[in-house]
Order: sequence, then C-alpha cells, then structure tokens
Amino acid sequence: MLYEKGEMMRARIVGLCVMLLMTVQVTGRAAGFTLTGPGMGERLTKAEEYAGFGCNGGNISPELRWTQPPAGTKSFAVTMFDPDKKFAPEGSVQSLTDFGKSGFGAPCPPKGDKPHACVFTIYALDTEKLDADEMSLPSEVMAQIQKHLSGKASCRSYYQR
Repeated sequence: MLYEKGEMMRARIVGLCVMLLMTVQVTGRAAGFTLTGPGMGERLTKAEEYAGFGCNGGNISPELRWTQPPAGTKSFAVTMFDPDKKFAPEGSVQSLTDFGKSGFGAPCPPKGDKPHACVFTIYALDTEKLDADEMSLPSEVMAQIQKHLSGKASCRSYYQR
C-alpha cells in the first residue's frame, strides 16, 4: 500500500501511541505523585507547536512540575504523546522521536482536525540513569522505563491547528 509522506508519519505516530497506551497502563500510580504545569488542561500555545511537517511553531515544550515522587526515586523520564492520532534538564538524554530526531517533538495535528490530546507522563525511576541515548528508539526507552519504574503521574492538554 502506498502512503503519502504525511500519512505514513501519522500511521507511525498512531502505532507508537497505541504501544505507549498499552505499556503505560500496566503500572499503578504512586500515592501523592502528581504532574502539573501552567496551562495544563488548556490549549497549548503556537510556541508549543512542532516546527516542521507543515507546522511552523516554536517546538518548545511546556513547563512541567511534579511533586511527591515515590521513596527511592533516583531519576525521572518524561514522555508526551497524542492518543488521537524541551523538557531537558542538564544531564538528561533526549531519545529519538517519531519525527526521526532526538529531543522534544511538539504536536502537529492536521489542519482542521479535532483538538488532539497531548498526554504528558513523568516516570519515577529506581536507577540513576537509563541505558538509553539520543539514538534510542521510543520502544527501547519505554522498555527501560518499565524495567526501573517505581511510579508515574500524568496530565494532559490539547492542541488544534
């Protein structure tokens, strides 16, 4: 079956989102561990839209804050995905995204499509560092997260073009 470039990208993103949804629902939430941020629950801004694939935003990640991680937490991992279709503290590693680049990949839903949810999840880990680098695939990073997971918290926002 032949796909246009945009259709193939959407198919890859949907596939990753389904994999992530199935993976992250396996574990429970740690009591009191929360993830928030200014504007969460509201529409993301143009600056938080992807820069590429027809989108011309700033590809800036929204500010996230978390509280009360589980005891024994040594590090954190953060993911963002769109179930409908730069967070980087010093010393962090940003792996590959479905856009084929390492680092934050802001949302870029099709023009005129319904608002797309953006689910941000923080994972509390029992290890100082994941066995991952800038070239690690999202599935490899999720496998490492699951191996060292001690708790997680999520929040959501949305974006529409």
